[in-house]
Amino acid sequence: MTVATGLIVANLYYNQPLLEDIARTFHTTRAKAGQVSMLTQLGYAAGMFFLAPLADMLKRKRMMMVIFAFIVLSLVLTATAQSINLLVCTSFFLGASSMIPQLLVPMAAHLAKPEERGKKIGTIMAGLLIGILLSRTFSGVISDHFGWRAVFYVAAGIMLVMWLMIGLFLPEVEPGHKDGYGKLMSSLVELVRDEPQLRIAALRGALCFACFSAFWSTIVFLLKANFNMGSGVAGEFGLVGAAGAVAAGLMGRLSDKMNAYKLSGFTILLIIVSFIIFYFSAHSIVGLIIGVIVMDMGVQATHISNQSIIFALRPEARNRINTIYMVTYFLGGSAGTFLATQLWKNYQWNGVCAIGAILSLITLLIHFINQPKTA
Repeated sequence: MTVATGLIVANLYYNQPLLEDIARTFHTTRAKAGQVSMLTQLGYAAGMFFLAPLADMLKRKRMMMVIFAFIVLSLVLTATAQSINLLVCTSFFLGASSMIPQLLVPMAAHLAKPEERGKKIGTIMAGLLIGILLSRTFSGVISDHFGWRAVFYVAAGIMLVMWLMIGLFLPEVEPGHKDGYGKLMSSLVELVRDEPQLRIAALRGALCFACFSAFWSTIVFLLKANFNMGSGVAGEFGLVGAAGAVAAGLMGRLSDKMNAYKLSGFTILLIIVSFIIFYFSAHSIVGLIIGVIVMDMGVQATHISNQSIIFALRPEARNRINTIYMVTYFLGGSAGTFLATQLWKNYQWNGVCAIGAILSLITLLIHFINQPKTA
């Protein structure tokens, strides 16, 4: 499950180090190329919203096997796109079909013992983080040698292998929801209304992921402008950020033992510190490396804390709870990508650092305002 989570979620991030190359291929602006990354994340949010709740009423493994066919098809269409607008469309469908990790995370929470839930979620999330970050390394290296289209052809091959592995080794989980799809979807509104902890965790997660996406969707522009480095180097930053995977596993264990709200206060502070480091590191590779490690630790640790909180709420509705949280999370990510790529046009790196610092400060403020009195 950890391996599958990492390899499937990588589909969402292959394009970020490639935006400069994509803009050049289609003779378009960096802001227009940035829509490829933004629509991939919006597609992921749409897939989670409309498909993930079905896991509470359908057999999960069978559902995943069907969705895998659409992942492979979307990757091939992305690789063969002949216009920037078509690439944006295929990227949306790639994001929508790559929502399987959001079936696997609640599944892990379902299978785990209550006292080990944070640890198990942390393990899966470590795989997810490694997939997110090393996807950039992978796509940067492949693109440097074979062109950006080759990245998606190779990814399609990887997904065919994972399709087989899921079919052979993943256990089946029987659904618990017996009502129809309409009632299933309407229950999302009830969950948002009745669960204040879910609302706060979703908002906190969305703002943190907006900061994360703002950085990763523009770092390739900074490296090109200030260091004359291409997509390969931008991808190699993923190797640095993978250090945050260690933090994801550690924070999962800590969330089993200490108050998740108090833990989140410290982890959000790390994100603020990272953007201060980024601001002073526009011409320093070493500074950028330090900032990446600090930011990824903060974002992923906050995410683990949020999930430990929400998965303890209603066991019978974990997929729907995860849907609400993760849709909000990726809407935040797409907003961060949009804001950063637009700010780059007029303010370059200073604008990116400003939006990251502002959003992380707002997150910390919301966190402390809504912290339970018993926390």
